[in-house]
Amino acid sequence: MYMTNDYYKVLGVDKGASDDEIKKAYRKLAHKYHPDKSGGDEAKFKEINEAYQVLSDKAKRAQYDQFGSNFNQAGGGGQGFSGFDFSGFQGFSGQQSGFEFGGGDFSDIFSDIFGGGRGSSHQKAGQDIQVDAEISFEEMIKGVKKEFKLYKRVVCDRCHGTGGELGEKEESCPTCKGRGKVQRTVRSILGTFSQTSTCPTCHGKGKIYSKKCSKCGGDGRVRQEEIIQVEIPAGIFSGQTISVRGKGEAGEQGAPAGDLYVNVHVHPHEKFKREEFDILSTEKISFSQAALGDKIEVETVNGRVKMKIPDGTQSGELFRIRDKGVPKLNGRGRGDHLVKIVVEIPKKLSREQKKLIEQLKNTK
Repeated sequence: MYMTNDYYKVLGVDKGASDDEIKKAYRKLAHKYHPDKSGGDEAKFKEINEAYQVLSDKAKRAQYDQFGSNFNQAGGGGQGFSGFDFSGFQGFSGQQSGFEFGGGDFSDIFSDIFGGGRGSSHQKAGQDIQVDAEISFEEMIKGVKKEFKLYKRVVCDRCHGTGGELGEKEESCPTCKGRGKVQRTVRSILGTFSQTSTCPTCHGKGKIYSKKCSKCGGDGRVRQEEIIQVEIPAGIFSGQTISVRGKGEAGEQGAPAGDLYVNVHVHPHEKFKREEFDILSTEKISFSQAALGDKIEVETVNGRVKMKIPDGTQSGELFRIRDKGVPKLNGRGRGDHLVKIVVEIPKKLSREQKKLIEQLKNTK
């Protein structure tokens, strides 16, 4: 695998970025440059996917961090292998030509360096798809089902994903003679290597159809509109993503389908504010209600409820109404409703009101 790009720059993250930061950056860019979107860029999308495949895998990321942009020069000038003892590797012969690597990690490394790595020609799995869902505060409380119309690659209904024309039988692949693998010779500064890789014609199956499907052209997929319903659970946080396995694009010739990612955005409410699983609202009361106490009606997400205001309530005090908050995701119960009291002080008073307040002022 040739390291020609700075994968951190491709995703727009720092070298010390966490796994979550890398995933978030990937999803944002993949959504922006997806070829099916207006203004999408297939080349950029592939570059983003390549970067994510490396940086999301701990082992690959460690290897990339170690070699960096010099990784593709590991075989250059003979420097990368000076003093290296090959005798301990299974299947290695000491001749200058005709080297055979019988398996193990060492052969994988050479496959990466010289190209044609293991599995590089297999059928491609379907791409993931990202969509955005805008929901109201009330829908967040109750949960909601959303429909998405996606124009994507789906399994061909003529050949059922095989890629072969109806009535045609599979026959032995002429390229690999039914073995599913081909052998090639690679020359390098270390000598000549015999390398085995997946057959590019049959993708490792060993068989092909003599005639490709007239509808999909042998790909096993066609593009068409599909309506997908997604359940958005009650209590979901704004910014959370729902993963729907297998609802992305269909894979090539029966390969696994990609996943659908639904990024949820909750519209703010004019009266309620969410704090984790609690809901905060503000209620205004008069000076007399605060001083003498009262019962007031409070609006909650479950309707209006009565709440007692004790005498001597101060402005800014919080009162808790149990189990009237946000439903807890993947758990039982729900949060509470917190009511912040604001005592309204009248700006204009009558003579009688002023006298009463003077009397209160002089009372000890």
